[in-house]
Amino acid sequence: MPKLSSKGRVMPSSPIRKLVTYAETAKKNGTHVYHLNIGQPDIETPGVVLDELKNMDRKVIEYSHSAGFLSYRNGLADYYINIGFNLDPNKEIMVTTGGSEALIFAFQCCFEPGDEIIIPEPFYANYNGFATSCGIKVVSVTAKIENGFALPPISELESKVTDKTKGILICNPGNPTGYLYSKEEMLSLQEIVKKHDLFLFADEVYREFCYDGNQHYSALNLSDVEKNVVLVDSVSKRYSMCGARIGALISKNHDFMEMALKFGQARLSPPTLGQIAGEAALKTPHSYFEQVSKEYVERRDIIVNGLNNISGVICPKPQGAFYAIAQLPIDDADHFCQWILESFNHEGSTVMMAPASGFYANSKVKNQVRIAYVLEKEQLKKAVNCIKMALEIYKIEKFE
Repeated sequence: MPKLSSKGRVMPSSPIRKLVTYAETAKKNGTHVYHLNIGQPDIETPGVVLDELKNMDRKVIEYSHSAGFLSYRNGLADYYINIGFNLDPNKEIMVTTGGSEALIFAFQCCFEPGDEIIIPEPFYANYNGFATSCGIKVVSVTAKIENGFALPPISELESKVTDKTKGILICNPGNPTGYLYSKEEMLSLQEIVKKHDLFLFADEVYREFCYDGNQHYSALNLSDVEKNVVLVDSVSKRYSMCGARIGALISKNHDFMEMALKFGQARLSPPTLGQIAGEAALKTPHSYFEQVSKEYVERRDIIVNGLNNISGVICPKPQGAFYAIAQLPIDDADHFCQWILESFNHEGSTVMMAPASGFYANSKVKNQVRIAYVLEKEQLKKAVNCIKMALEIYKIEKFE
């Protein structure tokens, strides 16, 4: 039998999906599962998108330009103008198959195999997979739950810079923490990027969801290093249309964008139906985001307040996105997340969470979970109660 690749052998499994078989078994056994493990919003996709797809009169679903339909790129340029940024739709915007492809293209353009990227952890687990597929070494700096996962001291980031370091990657607001980087933190990143001539990759797919009066400070604001900044965007969470698989790669660095387009040409084009949906989504009224943000704040408060009322649990209040990291009074969250699906139910229900260990690259954090508050409020209240009851029983069983 032919030998499989060493790259494939080291490709990490998803910590978000690896417990799926246990959840499926629980459901087959009649247990209702509250899914807090994955960022799939239950918020309805904007009506303008659904109407556009229903009324589509195309006779052929054709290829688009490899950079995406010009009409959509023009629409994206208008969207960015409305939030304060002027972008050339022909040279500075490229439509991709989700934000994932945007970041993979960026890595392929900016790194040689063996180069290093610095990422504050915990971070979106698939960054590990993207780096592995491109032959990049992830070097992490650990954010602490005690200060809500703020950016680690800039001196700590700088201490990780070597002659192999080519970039820093942030997610703002963050998945899995919901942390929102301040203007001051972004300016400190600008300093280190400029000093060491690094790329700054900014995943801003949750930009619309910032809470409690906090404002998003985009990497596009960093005019002093605009050729170093590579932005990743997506329609998935903004418009609750994850399955459309449409994202965008954005940069003022025209050499970079020309190179990225060559990778885009190699995969032909982004999905036509997704682009139709994405272009329609640009007509979404601002009231949609006001309502969605209000809903997420209410859900966040149910999760955060409910968890912090459980003895021994620590859960910082996220300032954005729709995720929270909770530290539980247990030794092994991987085991607990499997056990709660396999061996526990409360009033016929249980909870699926993502062990946070998979969101760390180098730290051995074993007692945290990531929770996505993407269910309606009454379900979240019941899910929190399930977690409370499960922790009580788990502690008893563990020490018997």
